[in-house]
Amino acid sequence: MSAPPREEEASKEEEERDDEEANRLLEEASEEEEKEEEVAYEAGEKILVADFEFDSVVDDSSVPPFSWKKLWLFTGPGFLMSIAFLDPGNLEGDLQAGAIAGYSLLWLLMWATFMGLLIQLLSARVGVATGRHLAELCRDEYPNWARLVLWFMAELALIGADIQEVIGSAIAIQILSRGFFPLWAGVLITASDCFVFLFLENYGVRKLEAAFAVLIAIMALSFAWMFGDAKPNGKELLMGILVPRLSSKTIRQAVGVVGCVIMPHNVFLHSALVQSRKVVPHKKGRVQEAINYYSIESSAALVVSFMINLFVTTVFAKGFYGTKQANSIGLVNAGQYLEEKYGGGVFPILYIWGIGLLAAGQSSTITGTYAGQFIMGGFLNLRLKKWLRALITRSFAIVPTIIVAIVFNRSEASLDVLNEWLNVLQSMQIPFALIPLLTLVSKEQIMGTFRVGPVLERAAWTVAGLIIVINGYLLLDFFLSEVNGLLLGLLACSCTAAYVAFIVYLVSQSGALPSAWVSRLPKGFSPTGN
Repeated sequence: MSAPPREEEASKEEEERDDEEANRLLEEASEEEEKEEEVAYEAGEKILVADFEFDSVVDDSSVPPFSWKKLWLFTGPGFLMSIAFLDPGNLEGDLQAGAIAGYSLLWLLMWATFMGLLIQLLSARVGVATGRHLAELCRDEYPNWARLVLWFMAELALIGADIQEVIGSAIAIQILSRGFFPLWAGVLITASDCFVFLFLENYGVRKLEAAFAVLIAIMALSFAWMFGDAKPNGKELLMGILVPRLSSKTIRQAVGVVGCVIMPHNVFLHSALVQSRKVVPHKKGRVQEAINYYSIESSAALVVSFMINLFVTTVFAKGFYGTKQANSIGLVNAGQYLEEKYGGGVFPILYIWGIGLLAAGQSSTITGTYAGQFIMGGFLNLRLKKWLRALITRSFAIVPTIIVAIVFNRSEASLDVLNEWLNVLQSMQIPFALIPLLTLVSKEQIMGTFRVGPVLERAAWTVAGLIIVINGYLLLDFFLSEVNGLLLGLLACSCTAAYVAFIVYLVSQSGALPSAWVSRLPKGFSPTGN
């Protein structure tokens, strides 16, 4: 009578052993694949997030219970991602929005941050569910010509962002040295952050994340100090957040606020950063757990970034809204205007601004180096030593930045013109990060059970479409005011036609268009035309 239960128990034990062996073989196979291909993190670099109480459970589809300790272990990638929301280009957008529009665009800043959060959560989802980052997935998803175009566009966006970040750091160094270091010297000093990055990375991912946490804390303290000194009107601040207001005079600043939210290189970066934790893709419960924890820490990180942006906007709204200086204020002269408005005090506001700006510039240039490695390695499948990859990606940005610093260091106006061109350059690249992301996150053959549902998919495409239209308005407005002459006009029209055609191609590959529309497109544009 007791034989059948024993046989059943023995067969269960045998099944468990078979499952364990299969999982072991899958892990070994994935590690072998990692050795052959470029990966974001080697197996030995990843942080093991262990749950000894739950590891004995055989059901891999179950999500372990919430743990504060595990949330702490997953915390890090979201804060590195949030630095792109705090770079010098964003700070300039904040101060100009405050000076020209006052408190009226704070509601837009809040909703723009929410939109940015949605996009970044989808980026993290792709990275966790597939075990590969966005650039790697694009390499396999698109034909060679499209992959190379996407890589080129991503590099252009990264160079544009890096020039702004390095120039921002150089301005901060100039402020803190009281003009002793010229702009080009500040650029060279900032270029050395490549070696700081390599030094920190050698000590492990957590040390690098801790260094970024310190830089974010410096920004938060500096701009919170300024916020306290400025004493903004609490009622107007609250009204600015809760009551949507927009006028024809502030439309350009509104477009700038939304346009600064999505940084193309940051979409690629976040999908790679989340792979710093060891998550086995075939264990569905563990994947969902990682997605949950990353969602929490990314949300917390962007709340912090929103508060920092809020501090900067309100300081300049309180001090310069409605004044003669409002339309002329920029990153270069902001410190001087702050000193004239708020005076010295125990610790001069000029230096507080300089410290915050330096932290913003240094942290964003290092994450730019990080993103550059993932973008180049992922799209081109290059297996290079880390120091060589960092040197190459740093040179891509530093060489043009030094040229820019020498050529444009003649006046504040010339740097403002440069900044406008760089904003346009980055705005142009946004579709080439968003469309591939939304294409991949919606495909069951890539995401499996973790593909987004129809409601979230529609919401994401709506947000992406809104961001692309807003940036399209910025581009149109810029070209109408800056492009003069027949030759330049023809060149701009030709480039615009090619640009729109490539966007249509990417959308046609996404499956988002109705099949009746896709069937009318040329063969090369149809999903089967690869």
